[in-house]
Amino acid sequence: CEVVDELDIREKVIGVAPIGCAVIAYDYWDFDCSEAAHGRALAVATGIKRMRPQNLVFTYQGDGDLAAIGCAETIHAANRGENLTVIFINNAVYGMTGGQMAPTTLLEQKTATTPLGRCAKLEGYPLKISELLSHLPGVYFIERVSTDSPAKVIGAKKALKQAFINQMEGKGFSLVEILSACPTYLGLKPIDSLKWIAETMTKEFPLGRIK
Repeated sequence: CEVVDELDIREKVIGVAPIGCAVIAYDYWDFDCSEAAHGRALAVATGIKRMRPQNLVFTYQGDGDLAAIGCAETIHAANRGENLTVIFINNAVYGMTGGQMAPTTLLEQKTATTPLGRCAKLEGYPLKISELLSHLPGVYFIERVSTDSPAKVIGAKKALKQAFINQMEGKGFSLVEILSACPTYLGLKPIDSLKWIAETMTKEFPLGRIK
């Protein structure tokens, strides 16, 4: 929201919030939004942007929505180089539907559907969607940031602003992956969940500019 105000794009921006952790995001935003079916945010955003190229269109998606049910939409929108801004919230667990394993759940991490911990042989490895997308020629910008400290939050805001500027300049597909805590389903106190991001999660998902 700070980025929207600082870039003075409130009357131009359109957010797309799919079913999932983002489903009530538009209750907190004072600009135009559209809801999308679960996993279809980037399909909806593509349609809006193509019909209204003068608008700045972004999606706000969790790891299940973007990397599981919406994986195909994500890959193909990125591959087409759609001029969109994608905000990808990665908290390594399904935070809305009961704490099940997400595509980004770490190995040995316990969830409602991996009570003994995620096993590579049974459930596969954590899906590094940012690295995967970075190989596509249509992708212009990808950065992974975190929210585990005030300094990291400032860095996350900087990346988000760049992703919107990229769209304003017509440079193509931009994605910001944000490592975010879910204390409830991580089974941790809020402060401990931030430490977990910094000390454990970033080992699997290193921070920084990927493309």
